[in-house]
Amino acid sequence: MDPDSDVTDAPRRRVTLDEVRAHRDEIYEIADQFGVSNIRVFGSVARDEADDDSDLDLLVDIDGGYFALTGFALGVEELLGVFTQVATPNGIKERMRERILNEAVAV
Repeated sequence: MDPDSDVTDAPRRRVTLDEVRAHRDEIYEIADQFGVSNIRVFGSVARDEADDDSDLDLLVDIDGGYFALTGFALGVEELLGVFTQVATPNGIKERMRERILNEAVAV
């Protein structure tokens, strides 16, 4: 990613949960490279409310750190052609954590 770009430059499009699940094996191959596991979808894609301006929100468990999360997110973004944000349960603000954990669905 170009350090001078911002997230508005990232690819955005409508993506569905079915499409994400169709690429499950490839997503888990990327995850294995970065020590990521237990991949779940939350946000507009999980609620089937995604539109052309949506991103893909993933909740994961991770053995690595920030660079592993970033590498995983960029790998999924390249695979699916949609801006991907990745969070861990502990990285979610407490006021939002319960809602997101309840909403998250397995890839």
